[in-house]
Amino acid sequence: MSERPIDSAVWSAHEIRATARRLATVHDAALAGERSPDDSSAAAPRAVIGESWRRVLSSGVNPDGEQSQHPLSVAELEHRRQQSQLASVLPVLNEGLLAAADAAQQIMVVTDDEGRVLWREGSAPVRRMADRLGFDKGADWTEGVVGTNAIGTALVARRPVLVHSAEHFVRSHHQWTCAAAPLHDPRDGRLLGTVDVSGPAHGFHPTTLSLVSTVARLAEGELRTRHHASLERLRSSAAPVLARLGGRALAVDPHGWVAGVTGLAPPDRVALPRTPAAGPLWLPRYGMCALEPLPGGWLIRVDRTEREAGPRHVVLDVSGRDGWTLTVSGPAGSWSHELTPRHAELLFVLASHPQGRSAAELAQDLFGDASRTVTVRAELSRLRRHLGGVLAHRPYRFADGVAVELRLPARPVHLLPQSLAPAVLAARRDAAGGPGVPDGDAWPAEAMSGAATQ
Repeated sequence: MSERPIDSAVWSAHEIRATARRLATVHDAALAGERSPDDSSAAAPRAVIGESWRRVLSSGVNPDGEQSQHPLSVAELEHRRQQSQLASVLPVLNEGLLAAADAAQQIMVVTDDEGRVLWREGSAPVRRMADRLGFDKGADWTEGVVGTNAIGTALVARRPVLVHSAEHFVRSHHQWTCAAAPLHDPRDGRLLGTVDVSGPAHGFHPTTLSLVSTVARLAEGELRTRHHASLERLRSSAAPVLARLGGRALAVDPHGWVAGVTGLAPPDRVALPRTPAAGPLWLPRYGMCALEPLPGGWLIRVDRTEREAGPRHVVLDVSGRDGWTLTVSGPAGSWSHELTPRHAELLFVLASHPQGRSAAELAQDLFGDASRTVTVRAELSRLRRHLGGVLAHRPYRFADGVAVELRLPARPVHLLPQSLAPAVLAARRDAAGGPGVPDGDAWPAEAMSGAATQ
């Protein structure tokens, strides 16, 4: 690899060709389980690429074979387009990227959260080149199908990713460079998809990733503006209802964002189930409540008489590759909370250490830097706003009397695959029996039995 970071250096055409040759050497050495000839750290793949290659090897993708595609039908593609929130920000993405992509002989691609290509625009010659790779509307561009690529890897890493030349796992993609950034729903942090700029590697410009990342933030800003407008509409309709009520109540949108309160200190958000329904509901922050529909949201009426009905059992499910949940059960029933990647890492560490962890230990576990205690405490504060009855502190741990079940993926390499936290990397490595590539196929029996209940 070049001594300068691949996504920030300004290269001449000669440097781009030289970098591509070095990457090809690293690629071949890694797939053979060897070091490249110069045996230096500069010859190792970047961390995000190395982690992706390990996942792809575990998935069985053939670096030399044709990738089997099963594109969406025309009807399913149109359905996904209509249901996608990204349709509303296509003008922002087009205005920010399409002209530049077309002028640079690149294409702009927008996918959903499953890596399916929903929209593809840009240079006609490059579109024809993409067609030969199956990179067309409706295609599945996840790592498990086409190997390491900016779209699939950004979906896993949950951050902007550049994949240049032989950093692609599949050799037929080595003539390409792609830069992708994830797009999130500002209401709940849910991953909506990616925006990507791709094209021939020789036409790559080092500012491409920065441009894609900036436009993705602008699109998320547009979604945020629309969200605030919908909250204002809900606030207007809920205000007379709240004014007539006695006791404590909140008006929230379908994602739990608070538009109005009475009798309570106003929180920013209340954690609701994924599919709330009218009737009794236990919420971690308020205990037993009654949920009633409002135009554009819900009315939550807090019942102080049953506030002591607390959690007894939680299930931390990190078995999925791109979605993790904490399910809380108690006398009043069950409730699930979708986790961000950082909160999934943090709760995995706590579930793995039932005796608890100090802020410094958690900082070391998550960042490899025991001094980052302020960041750890801030993340735990956010979690405890939703899970106040589930988590305890001094040290940080799951609360006494709460049984914890930890559900792991079948293969260690798929444990929180976006994570580079030292504690997660160590868990994958220890379960697989060492740092080699590929990783082991399954968790050791003792690891599974030790993690099942705490």
